[in-house]
Amino acid sequence: MNETTNNTPKRKKMRIRYVVLFALLIYVWLTLLIPSLGSFYSVWVYPYIAIILSSFSRLFPFSVNDLLIIAGIFGLFFYPIYSRCKKDKRPWKKILSQIGIFILFGYVWFYLAWGLNYAQPSFYDRTEICKVKTCDREVFSDFLVAYFTGLNNSYTPIQKRNTNKIHKELFKQFYSLNPEAYGIHNLSILPPKHKNITFSGLFTKMGISGYMGPFFCEYHINKNIPNTQYASTYAHELSHYLGVTSEAEANFYSYVTCTNSTVNEIRFSGYLSILNYVLNDAYEIYTKEEFEAILSGIRPEVKEIVKQNQQFWKDNYNPTLGKTQHKLYNAYLKGNKIESGTRNYSEVMGLLISHQQWKKEQDELYLIQEGLK
Repeated sequence: MNETTNNTPKRKKMRIRYVVLFALLIYVWLTLLIPSLGSFYSVWVYPYIAIILSSFSRLFPFSVNDLLIIAGIFGLFFYPIYSRCKKDKRPWKKILSQIGIFILFGYVWFYLAWGLNYAQPSFYDRTEICKVKTCDREVFSDFLVAYFTGLNNSYTPIQKRNTNKIHKELFKQFYSLNPEAYGIHNLSILPPKHKNITFSGLFTKMGISGYMGPFFCEYHINKNIPNTQYASTYAHELSHYLGVTSEAEANFYSYVTCTNSTVNEIRFSGYLSILNYVLNDAYEIYTKEEFEAILSGIRPEVKEIVKQNQQFWKDNYNPTLGKTQHKLYNAYLKGNKIESGTRNYSEVMGLLISHQQWKKEQDELYLIQEGLK
């Protein structure tokens, strides 16, 4: 009789835990399935969650997200051992059940804290920008001229990175974007200080320059990356913190904010960040002779910077770790509504060319309204 009475409060707590978990799972799944719920989350829910979680995580100089993941991995490994070795050892059924609940709570936390941003409308649905085909030779050529002019003119040798200057300038550029036109809903969020990746050496071997830590809304930068890649990487990860999940979109916001800057080292980093994507598309669109002419138009100093950056990653890259990480991340993206997986990075070109056409239309509309055309 006494044993049953003593177990009643414990069972009641367990039931409450299961009900809460089930309710949260239903909310997550419905939000991922219903576009309007995804939009509501990204606009009205996520900003407040980000403020709460990042206000806590900013109290610590290290990555709380990384600490949680490390603790979780150790817990999953040692909990079964501890449960079986203790005096009143637990049955495997109960151990596996509790591990399952732990994983489900982690799953819910990931999506509630940041992951439900994957359910928000696409870039073209959130913005005033209409989609333009990148294979249009004339449109692409217009972009190419403006791009290489900006790339060559912004070239700046960066011997030492001024991180405070870069951060303040990029914050200013993000805040200056029109939320309705550019589909950035969360500019009211005060970004916390970024965190350095805990195992920068390991992540460098995998070819990772930064990532978003979803559990405590922390954006991370690899301190080992070349100086010319720092500003664009910072802007890319800051985009993720602001609720952007698509890698193409994060590349887009990084490029726009960096190239809008009046600070040459930031502008150069922005232009340089998409050079490979530009050249890949150019190779597909133009003849071999035309492509060679494009390459010859790149400033020699810029080519040297590209070689140095490529050599840095080549010297530090571990093929086994890198390929494994690539496959896992590709599967992760595809499982979260990014159908193209890691190829999504290169889809930034479609966004940039569409943005260029939109800006041209806006300029023409302005001239008409002013009676100048």
